[in-house]
Amino acid sequence: MPTEPESPSREAALAMAPAQFRALGHALVDRIADMMAALPQRPVSHGETPAEVRTLVGDGPLPTGGADPAALLDGATTLLFEHSLHSSHPRFHGYIAASPAPIGVLAELLAAALNANVALWHAAPVASEIEAQTVRWLAELVGYPAGCGGLLTSGGTLANLVALLAARRAVRPAVRERGLQAAAPLAVYASTQTHAWLHKAVDITGLGLQAVRWIPTDAEQRLDVGALAASIEADLAAGVQPLMAVGTAGTVSTGAIDPLPAMAALCRRHGLWFHVDGAYGAPAACLGDAAPADLSGLREADSLALDPHKWLYAPIEAGCVLVREPRHLLDAFSQHPPYYGAPRDDEGLNFHELGPQNTRGFRALKVWLALRMAGRDGYRQMIGDDIALARRLRERVQATPRLEAGPGGLSIATLRYRPDPREAHDEAALDALNRRLLERLQHDGRAWLGPAVVDGRFWLRACIVNFGTGAAEMDALPALVLELGDALSAGA
Repeated sequence: MPTEPESPSREAALAMAPAQFRALGHALVDRIADMMAALPQRPVSHGETPAEVRTLVGDGPLPTGGADPAALLDGATTLLFEHSLHSSHPRFHGYIAASPAPIGVLAELLAAALNANVALWHAAPVASEIEAQTVRWLAELVGYPAGCGGLLTSGGTLANLVALLAARRAVRPAVRERGLQAAAPLAVYASTQTHAWLHKAVDITGLGLQAVRWIPTDAEQRLDVGALAASIEADLAAGVQPLMAVGTAGTVSTGAIDPLPAMAALCRRHGLWFHVDGAYGAPAACLGDAAPADLSGLREADSLALDPHKWLYAPIEAGCVLVREPRHLLDAFSQHPPYYGAPRDDEGLNFHELGPQNTRGFRALKVWLALRMAGRDGYRQMIGDDIALARRLRERVQATPRLEAGPGGLSIATLRYRPDPREAHDEAALDALNRRLLERLQHDGRAWLGPAVVDGRFWLRACIVNFGTGAAEMDALPALVLELGDALSAGA
């Protein structure tokens, strides 16, 4: 049973004196800075198995007594630095995972120390205003209309889900009270290259996977607008209510951008909600005249998802959803339980009314500070450099015997190994060879690529969203792939 304290001065097991906190914090920041400086000379990964890592972490029971925090931090830092996959490494090109901006790393420390719950304005006044300004700046950066609503989320999956929930409420206003029963079925339209967030979203929202109309793509992996129009018209004729069409600004496999302006015009004609998943590619709109032309369609969307933790170099987690009409978020999510207190006439924006979370961390600080540190011009330079590096990699691959360059756009390049390009190969065998090559490359530790399947064929995929990556990394990669591919081909 708990005992009453013998004195008014409480000694809690997690308390830490200011001097001790300062000393531990300084030591940790020094180690992080040293790790960042040494990272280019270290392996991207050690290729350890789950069993090996599990052994390192240990499988003992929950400790009964406490331990020295200095020893704990030192041990945890060593464990993480020596046995992690370093997505901030300049030779990591696997997932669409950016190198975290150092100012964002420091912002996470500051936000954690404040521990603001950005749900109610009066509970987090400055944090709420910083998030509101961050949302406005992100919209401005990608050319989305002024006056929009939005909020920061954990990532693209939740940002896209919020947009679908807002669309569902806008198209079916009685959904909160009556659900989806006793009404015409709803349909969502998306290309076959759409990210898997959509599978989760239609499940969570009660629409079901059968509500999705998977629209074929053209030779460049872009949604076929003619096929979209035919699918919408067929549903209307069958008594199905079109709900949302999803355009992708930067597919995961090849960075393809759907014909967004044409999709927007079709959605307006049929009264559909037009949503753009720009989790990866939307920031490229900041390039202005140098941006892909179809990104001009971002401004036509009813909602837009983008991930600052992808191509804006924020530490994970940081996604964002923008909605043209702010009222749609309020209609979908606003609740007024009595324990939040009566609304005030002078109250600011309460973010719990704009999304599914009530308790919300201060995600915006790291994005806000990075936007201020780099400015629009800084982001234009970094994003433009990433695109140029992907182009450089494609050129180096094309000039390398036994390597083949595949489809790619934005900052993505794909490639594969062909033992002898002059000979015909069994495509299934070639796919299997490149799958084994990717496994060996990821285990090797000198670089890290991801997979892509395009028109049924397997490719190695490099996505450059790292401001620490340079020409040297691009120039070295083809030789590494060739070395490992030749070894595999020779039976090593």
